[in-house]
Amino acid sequence: MAKDCSFDVVSEFDKQELVNAIDQVQREISSRFDLKDSNSEVKLEADKSITITTNDEMKLRNIYDILQSKLVKRNLSIRILDPQGIENALGGNVRQVYNLKKGLTQELAKKISADIKDMKKKVQASIQGDSVRVSGKDKDDLQEVIKMLRGNEEKYDYPLQFTNYR
Repeated sequence: MAKDCSFDVVSEFDKQELVNAIDQVQREISSRFDLKDSNSEVKLEADKSITITTNDEMKLRNIYDILQSKLVKRNLSIRILDPQGIENALGGNVRQVYNLKKGLTQELAKKISADIKDMKKKVQASIQGDSVRVSGKDKDDLQEVIKMLRGNEEKYDYPLQFTNYR
């Protein structure tokens, strides 16, 4: 039984859950007293970004808080949001774009691989596109790698998932 075990480290999000969360945000904006007549809108643009447009920065922060709470309730990490600068929009409104992080960047994959190699466990990490495959003979070593990566998620500033555990 010298078969290798493996898993993939990926950074993904459930697209349908994101669409549902944004729908909930729009419903709450239309029903909340402080946001009802503010001409606020939240748009998902081609699974690449979320754009919030409203009257002023205070309402923008309130809508962002609502968005965060809806994402968390739907088991989506708020780390998928990459906020860009606040810009002025037409009619005296303000707009902020939040790019969505999906897939590991090449630099992050290299950093994850280096951290795994620094553990001195008998596992191999190989970069495969926008994921990292970790393989080894001992499942306990793989579990320790997963535990280390979950502990370092703050350092990576990316939501990590572990798939194809075999």
